Parts: sequence; C-alpha cells; structure tokens
Amino acid sequence: MKLYVGNLSFQTTEQELNDLFAQHGTVTEANLIMDRDTQRPRGFAFVTMGSAEEGQRAIEALNGQSVGGRNLTVNEARPMEARGPRREFSGGGRSGGRGGNGGGGRNRY
Repeated sequence: MKLYVGNLSFQTTEQELNDLFAQHGTVTEANLIMDRDTQRPRGFAFVTMGSAEEGQRAIEALNGQSVGGRNLTVNEARPMEARGPRREFSGGGRSGGRGGNGGGGRNRY
C-alpha cells in the first residue's frame, strides 16, 4: 500500500522516514520528494508499506502525530492526475518574429 505523507519537517531524511514507518510494518520504499531546482525537500513523501494492513496501521498511528515539530498528514496515496504538457516560460510567450502562423498572413490548409 502506497501512502502519502505530508507536512514533513524540511529536515526529515529518507532514513528517518523509513525508521518511523518501519515501527508499523514492512517498508518497501520511502521516497522523500525533492525540489528539482534547489534539491531541498518539498515537505512531503511517499512510503510504500508491505501490505494494506500495515499501511492502514501506519495511517492510524501516524496521521496527526507530531514529528519534528509538525503534525503529519498520512493517508493512502491517490494516483497522479494527468496534467497538460509542461510549458517553459522563456519570456514573451512567442517564438520567432512572424506571429507563429507561418508568415504572410495566409492560412495554409
């Protein structure tokens, strides 16, 4: 069972996360989410427990508990929602100098 763990202290490490959840069952993976630009923790993680029963036990024990001075949010992870293509913002929003329609103002259908 994959769990979402939110409101983590920014000082929390994957090892600490693993140790915390291992008290409630087998941890098969602990993945602390990092900011891609700064490489600092983003304050949430995903922990995969060995079974649904162990996951439920961890939720009941840890949701709302104070860890590192913050009350954790622990629940079953939901599938990631589909998002549109990522846009890069490089200023102006247009490329090229012809307005983006192939130039000349004609429709080319």
